[in-house]
Amino acid sequence: MEPTVETNVKSVRRSKDEKKVLRKLLKASHTLLKHEGIIPASQPTKSLVVANGGLGNGVSREELSAALTEMGEVETLVMPRHKPYAFATYRSQESARKAHMHLNGEKLQCGENSVTLYLSYVDSGTCLKRSPLPEGLVLVEDFVSLEEEAILLAAIDWSSTNDDVTAQKALKHRKVKHYGFEFRYDNNNVDKDKPLPAGLPEECLPVLERCVKDGHIVTMPDQLTVNQYEVGQGIPPHVDTHSAFEDTILSLSLGAKVVMEFRHPDGRLVSVLLPERSLLVMKGESRYLWTHGITPRKFDMVPACDPQSSAHTTSVRGTNSSLTLNKRGTRTSFTFRKIRHDPCHCVPSAPSPSQPSPPLLPCCHADAAQLEEEYVHQVYNAIAPHFSSTRHSPWPRVCHFLSSLPAGSVLADVGCGNGKYLGVNPEVIAVGCDRSSALVQICADRGFQAFVSDALSVPLRAASCDACISIAVIHHFSTQERRLAAVRELVRLLKPGGRALVYVWAFEQEYNKQKSKYLKDQNKEHPENHGPIYNTSEDRQLADNYKPVDKIQDVSKVTNGKLSVHTNRTAFNTQDLLVPWHLKEGKTGELSKSENSPAPVFHRYYHVFQEGELEQLCVQVAGIKVQSSYHDQGNWCVILEKE
Repeated sequence: MEPTVETNVKSVRRSKDEKKVLRKLLKASHTLLKHEGIIPASQPTKSLVVANGGLGNGVSREELSAALTEMGEVETLVMPRHKPYAFATYRSQESARKAHMHLNGEKLQCGENSVTLYLSYVDSGTCLKRSPLPEGLVLVEDFVSLEEEAILLAAIDWSSTNDDVTAQKALKHRKVKHYGFEFRYDNNNVDKDKPLPAGLPEECLPVLERCVKDGHIVTMPDQLTVNQYEVGQGIPPHVDTHSAFEDTILSLSLGAKVVMEFRHPDGRLVSVLLPERSLLVMKGESRYLWTHGITPRKFDMVPACDPQSSAHTTSVRGTNSSLTLNKRGTRTSFTFRKIRHDPCHCVPSAPSPSQPSPPLLPCCHADAAQLEEEYVHQVYNAIAPHFSSTRHSPWPRVCHFLSSLPAGSVLADVGCGNGKYLGVNPEVIAVGCDRSSALVQICADRGFQAFVSDALSVPLRAASCDACISIAVIHHFSTQERRLAAVRELVRLLKPGGRALVYVWAFEQEYNKQKSKYLKDQNKEHPENHGPIYNTSEDRQLADNYKPVDKIQDVSKVTNGKLSVHTNRTAFNTQDLLVPWHLKEGKTGELSKSENSPAPVFHRYYHVFQEGELEQLCVQVAGIKVQSSYHDQGNWCVILEKE
């Protein structure tokens, strides 16, 4: 036991309930230490970390604040984005002691659900680092007054349904007008030889003159796009076309605040709150390298005002800001740009994800975690919209497993991706989790219950699930120990008699003289989109005590200890490798159509399993048996049963 944790919860005598709370508290503390690096303080302090009390598991700031303030005056309450924990600092240490004593193990009602809180002391300021805004991005609050905002909004007449003068259109997710030049969404460009009859509205001129005076732009813009977003609407991630416009882009937000997400090709995500009447200035890297977009949803997580201060944090930088939920309103954006007449030479130099320096195979837990962070977690966050667009059809044999579950069964989809299996059987209670916050957000947008979690430590009670599925997840863990830990975690979640279905990518892409769909589709335009089909495989029924096959050979050797990059749609020649993912240009709006902006290629780590290897891994876990196993068009699969 960690000595700091033991000191944190020590008492002379404990009742049965107190011992239960102690066990849960220790587990929560170890989880926070293992996955977040949050170390409990050795002595009581004024600050507490509240496990289970975060935005990531459905707790709102108002609900948690109400419970905490009953114990005393709270100076600060920090709720990190997508995380299942929060930080509270009291004005006095005595109030923190009172909260630690009375709220530990207490249930907090959150709408129709309830969560159990576990509190530990931490040093003040723990986990409050902030990431910088993208280079070249400037946000100016209150750039226009309330009166100017009203004048600008009144200048836009939305009553016409087909206005050729302003090229007004009703797009799928918003209404749009163009002034000066029409932006063509069919080719992501403008026709420079066909200006629109009406120039920019004269109401905009005082605002633009102030932009020149303040140094935000050098020359006056000649193109304006006005977008109106109703509650729940957004715009896909994109980079404004390089060849059509000059460097600096101005965006004025009117009517309501919204969170805009900027994403770097390496997976970094910065969410920026755009308040009403604020001006966003994009140039340099923020203009050319980072995508920006607005996720369609009705609520945003926004910085919470500190009642002790008149300052209001306006950007959600990284994952560690004090946040609450804000309902969106109708927002109108004025985006000003200058038409480019010369060739585009504007793409900044930046490390390309297309040509990584091949990493070494990990030799310890820390190296493995780092490898997976860079070549699994960051990649899936970066490619989430495109990845989701290729994962729309549930696999038939997984559907068969899910449909066989009795009504009322509790199902956990560990590594749920975009949630395509969460709605297969409406008679079960399904919850998903995934390491990618971007994919979990897609699940939420589709109306599914999902949360961010590592597959090695899922914050669900032991023996709480009738069934678990792990589809195309365990092959992303880079050591035998971590793959084994992933299976153990599935078994921990199962009730006695519960079943788990596990799929991993197979080394043998040709089996029983039949090539998998992955090999057959060699001429596919986007060869990264592999996925099994199911039509010929038969289950291999197994005895309770599975005897490993003898044919597993060591094919994991890599050149100079470095992983190789696999050639898509070809047979595997090693078990540990990097598999390319080509972002599809134009499909999700993530990339410019400019010839100077090639579609990036990301690389994902895989350990492809040999025949018998998955069964050998599973039987090392006590208390389960391999009920059946099979090969399904390029995947090894097992059904496990907890004894």
